[in-house]
Amino acid sequence: MNEDILKRVQANPKFAQLVHKKTSFGWLLSIIMLAIYYGFILVLAFSPATLGASLSGGITTVGIPVGIAIILSAFVLTGIYVRKANTEFDELTQQIVEEAKQ
Repeated sequence: MNEDILKRVQANPKFAQLVHKKTSFGWLLSIIMLAIYYGFILVLAFSPATLGASLSGGITTVGIPVGIAIILSAFVLTGIYVRKANTEFDELTQQIVEEAKQ
């Protein structure tokens, strides 16, 4: 990429908007995931009986489905990011590229 196009992209207000949106959304999803994970760890540390309680009197404890839900939440949050990236972020990127070519 030559310097002129790079300067036009960086000067475009949509580029600043894109960077801000991606950064803030990435941080939001990271904070959500950290809250889920560390919430699990805190419950495990301070109330292990909660996650160690049997679900139905058998071997399976409450901790197993909660742990599975934590793993699935990571996939869901990743899917949310990918969907937003493929729609809103890609659209903004395309607009920036088109304006830089002019």
